[in-house]
Amino acid sequence: MNKHHNIIIAGAGGIAQAVGLILAEWSKVPPTIFIGNRTLSKAQALVKWIEDGVTKSCSIKSFQLSEEGLSKEMKDVFNQGDILLDCLPGTQAPKMARFAKDFNMHYANLTEYVAETEEIKQLAQNATKGFMLQTGLAPGYIDVLATHLFKEFCNDFQVSKVNSLTFKVGALTKNAVAPHYYGFTWSPVGVATEYIKDADVIRNFKKTKRPSLSERASIIIDGITYEEDLTSGGAADLPDALKGKVDSLDYKTLRYPGHYAWIQEQINTPSHIDRPIEALQLIMEKQIPYIEDDQIILYAAIQGKDANGTLRRREISKQILPQKVGKHQLRAIQTTTAVPLIQSAQLLLESSYKGIILQSEMDPKPFLNGDFIVPIYGKV
Repeated sequence: MNKHHNIIIAGAGGIAQAVGLILAEWSKVPPTIFIGNRTLSKAQALVKWIEDGVTKSCSIKSFQLSEEGLSKEMKDVFNQGDILLDCLPGTQAPKMARFAKDFNMHYANLTEYVAETEEIKQLAQNATKGFMLQTGLAPGYIDVLATHLFKEFCNDFQVSKVNSLTFKVGALTKNAVAPHYYGFTWSPVGVATEYIKDADVIRNFKKTKRPSLSERASIIIDGITYEEDLTSGGAADLPDALKGKVDSLDYKTLRYPGHYAWIQEQINTPSHIDRPIEALQLIMEKQIPYIEDDQIILYAAIQGKDANGTLRRREISKQILPQKVGKHQLRAIQTTTAVPLIQSAQLLLESSYKGIILQSEMDPKPFLNGDFIVPIYGKV
């Protein structure tokens, strides 16, 4: 941050860890940070963890988020806040957004949940502060990168329509073993949700829906073979923004070969049909371990004809590994999710944004080359 701000972080999990640490360590002017969680001891532990990990002086305070209503402590904190960064599960997003609007704060979240996102859009229509939604990795950074590819391609080749725009992310372990070929690096409920709910895509220049896990294919990125398939949420608002301009657009999740076949077996189990998300989450948690040593693989590509009719394609791929921030080592999924949220916060706090701001509405180049983005993702 280039100025002092009072920043509230809702949540005390792995992403909140990274957001708090990076804000404290990398801000040019250290903010005052408030960390709220329904279990106060977790918020207090996170405050100490950040204080032990930073090399700069920074004011960090904890408070308890009441599960029902507003406590006096919450009111006091919210009245001081300039922005609320929502690192809670997606089901809590409308509640947090309501707090932000009621207390005249900016708001940014991470969730890929579509219904909750639509609810917040309605809530914040006439807000006097800015609300940036789905600002993590996917949805988030990958959608801004895809928007950048589209705009640059159309400008460079003097066209207004393209054949395809595809973008993919994999939060993966370094190694994978049978039968599931996977290890958890982030929320199991998030993984289960994106595998079950429908995906928004563009086909024949029109926005439509496709079942998740219904368009599996192989792809080689930097010489390594992965499997890709449709999953929900990752396309953010691009199917709405680019319909009529792109013949085919989709977001897919990258996995090691064999993983999706195993997932499909679990989904097809008769006993799991009634509550598919909960059932899939349960069986994954029983069989798939958590693994700390992770990596992020991302890929985006655009293809179309230039003004002379020559078929062109542009691609961007990145591998992001764990990185040390201050005195702590952060996993790749933590940094790649946290820094787009923080960059969004800086845009809200140090510009004139108000109301809902979606990925397609941002100027992509300044965001992609922002102070918090570049140390993790590199320049574009």
